[in-house]
Amino acid sequence: MSILTQLHVGESLPEIQLEPVSRMDLIKYSGASGDFNPIHTIDDEAKKAGLPGIIAHGMWTMGNLAKLFTSFYDEGFIQDYSIRFKGMVFLNDVVTLLATLKEKEGQDFRFDVQAVNQQGKIVLKGAVVYHQY
Repeated sequence: MSILTQLHVGESLPEIQLEPVSRMDLIKYSGASGDFNPIHTIDDEAKKAGLPGIIAHGMWTMGNLAKLFTSFYDEGFIQDYSIRFKGMVFLNDVVTLLATLKEKEGQDFRFDVQAVNQQGKIVLKGAVVYHQY
């Protein structure tokens, strides 16, 4: 039995702290996603857009949230995923990923998820429904 199936409502999965966001992370993500908006990779372009520096793609942060469930993929899958972007992730930010079980209904586990930066500011918030086989 996995840690996921043993969770009670209100309990959390182990948090995941990502490495500091690097320029190379964002360059690679630009290539993988096809999003070449220069605010994600070029300092001067980000500043021209009114930003203090380059920002991570919102979808980069969202995609990383799936890492919370990676060790459970042999037991089920993410059935539904809804996210609200709450703040920007900047170069060198350290993002922590969190998931708290909100509800169990049959084989469905509903989690509140969020990504928080090193200052404790929520940069992404949402919900995941994980369906166990």
